[in-house]
Amino acid sequence: MQIGEARWAECEDVPLLLVPIGATEQHGPHLPLGTDTTVAATVAARSGLPTAPALPYGASGEHEGFPGTVSIGTETLAAVIVELGRSACRFARRLLLVNGHGGNVGALRVAVPMLRAEGRDAAWFPCGVPGADAHAGRHETSVMLALAPDTVREDLAAPGNTAPLRELMPAIAAGSVRDVSPSGVLGDPSGASGGEGAETVSVMVAGLRTASERWIVDEATGRLT
Repeated sequence: MQIGEARWAECEDVPLLLVPIGATEQHGPHLPLGTDTTVAATVAARSGLPTAPALPYGASGEHEGFPGTVSIGTETLAAVIVELGRSACRFARRLLLVNGHGGNVGALRVAVPMLRAEGRDAAWFPCGVPGADAHAGRHETSVMLALAPDTVREDLAAPGNTAPLRELMPAIAAGSVRDVSPSGVLGDPSGASGGEGAETVSVMVAGLRTASERWIVDEATGRLT
């Protein structure tokens, strides 16, 4: 059930509500600004569980050196998640935030434990797979070729900074992504394919379903384990 298309009487006593949390930020010359939102919304919707409309803005300050990026920052995002959770938990017994952007994690780690401390059964789940490159590389390009191929400019796809993210983070934290990658790409989109992307999405959906069924929450971070 998509909550945005439902009537209020259909939303009484929802056992578990998913809310996708995305971002509006640069993803290199070849991927759309809404990539993270598309991924989070799709993974949530394909779980088959009741899903609310996605939140399309997140904490993307590290990408603000690129036009089109719209960031609300960690503090504001955390406040939005808390208020969203307080409201949604009036009709949903459990709330799961499905996160599509790594920059949102700081806000989730603050907001979700706060909701839990208030007695609301909330948690968050990351859309990711082991071994994926950092940003707008082969992983995300493949996923978008599977989900929204018309939005991918394959003719503009080119390698960016391929150094490990842990090596780049000090410079990014002190400045921005643009300081380490003029194109905004952290990784190499070469060889990306819709087939690989479809497999990746299937893995993320399966992980979400399994985690939501087990419902084991790390109390310190609010993340489903």
